[in-house]
Amino acid sequence: MTEQREKIMQSVEALKKLMPSKFNPKTGVYLEREMELPGDLKILKEVEYADIPPQFSGSSKETKGTMIFARCGKEDVIILHGRYHFYNGIKMRDVGHVIYVLKYLGIKTLISVDETGFLNPRFSLGGIALVYDHINLMGDNPLIGKNDDELGVRFPDMSDAYNKDCYTKVCDLFLDKKLRINEAVYVGVPGPETETEAEARFYTDIGADVVGYSLVAENIAAVHCGIKYVGMSILTRELLPDKMMEDSRSEKEMIKIRKESYKKANGSLKDILKQTIKTLS
Repeated sequence: MTEQREKIMQSVEALKKLMPSKFNPKTGVYLEREMELPGDLKILKEVEYADIPPQFSGSSKETKGTMIFARCGKEDVIILHGRYHFYNGIKMRDVGHVIYVLKYLGIKTLISVDETGFLNPRFSLGGIALVYDHINLMGDNPLIGKNDDELGVRFPDMSDAYNKDCYTKVCDLFLDKKLRINEAVYVGVPGPETETEAEARFYTDIGADVVGYSLVAENIAAVHCGIKYVGMSILTRELLPDKMMEDSRSEKEMIKIRKESYKKANGSLKDILKQTIKTLS
């Protein structure tokens, strides 16, 4: 057994001992700390990331989160409330570690939500983007290094990275709820600095709709180990070329806009997550 898989199994065995009796999750949800949990949720048990050996995903004082064992309606679900960010110094292999642990806990489908800036002028602050493809400009990914064939093949097929069947079902849910569907190509960059106007123009020219720091690495690990992946993003920053340099808003004002975007999106997100869990489980 490789060192990578040994660490994964250490986390898995520790978590299985903490799982509620007869808990059988098929769906996982990965959220930022500021995001509200799905509706119709009964929390059965919570485990702090810091209490999951061996250092659940590397070590970063800036990473705080909770793994939640819960029931959404009749479905058992694992929720990761708090995200490991590459820009905080977390190694890509450790970002992938989280996904592989979910795989060995029984997760078949992962619904992951982060926040992004948007390049598409048809999008608006506080909206929710549905990711159907991505461009990796992070300069790294969780698969670099020796491959463990028990986790997945050396060269995973990324042609259906954001499972088309799951994507279609989530689109139908948005239509049923009369929510705007912001179909998006996600460009992943390392962060944490904000984008220059030239970068925003370049990302637009290569076909991106949103810019973020999280989903791409997680998605690659999920595809590698056979987890169906649904990507959503709360839109918190405008990155419209030719307007960025004219933007004179202060950092305090930008923080306020971010909070307002979360507030606007959280209500819809809470309900759509509940329906997505029930539809995809």
